[in-house]
Amino acid sequence: MKENNKLIAEFMGLDTEVFWSGKVNYYFNSSWYEEHELSYNVSWDWLMPVVEKCLIGEAEREDFIYQDIYDGLTNISLSRTYNAVVEFINQNNKNNE
Repeated sequence: MKENNKLIAEFMGLDTEVFWSGKVNYYFNSSWYEEHELSYNVSWDWLMPVVEKCLIGEAEREDFIYQDIYDGLTNISLSRTYNAVVEFINQNNKNNE
């Protein structure tokens, strides 16, 4: 989960800073979080902005499959939506290489 949450944070373009602990912190919703504190996998509040970013421009990017994200949302399943978002980002990164 930790690696996937980091992947999402990078996709979202969160600001980062290294503080006295020597660990990278990510800025989200007016607070700083270490990697292990990123909560995309356990909070709709964290995940929904990511879903929105994934779905923006859907009409222009027909090469991506959005059905898994929609399925997760319509079934109100955080874990299914999270997994679909991670897959979307991985596919997006591959296509942008």
